[in-house]
Amino acid sequence: MELLLRILFQVLQYYYYILVASVLLSWIPDLKRSAFGRFIDKLANPYMRIFRGWIVIGVMDFTPIIGFMFYYFGVNAFGQMILTMYGN
Repeated sequence: MELLLRILFQVLQYYYYILVASVLLSWIPDLKRSAFGRFIDKLANPYMRIFRGWIVIGVMDFTPIIGFMFYYFGVNAFGQMILTMYGN
């Protein structure tokens, strides 16, 4: 069980980079429309869709900041839970 939780934690950490890549690709429309951009979008959208439209000022959507904060704290809490349960 410990190994499974540690693998899940690692996957969640990698998913953070997918979220970052999705935001960065949104700034470059040609890359966003590429096969790589669509692939990253398909992976990131299920999570980011939850927060979409929460903080929109003009044409700027600051929603990813909220999404990153929740994700970061959630993954860190999960990591601390694993450390508490199983130690190093």
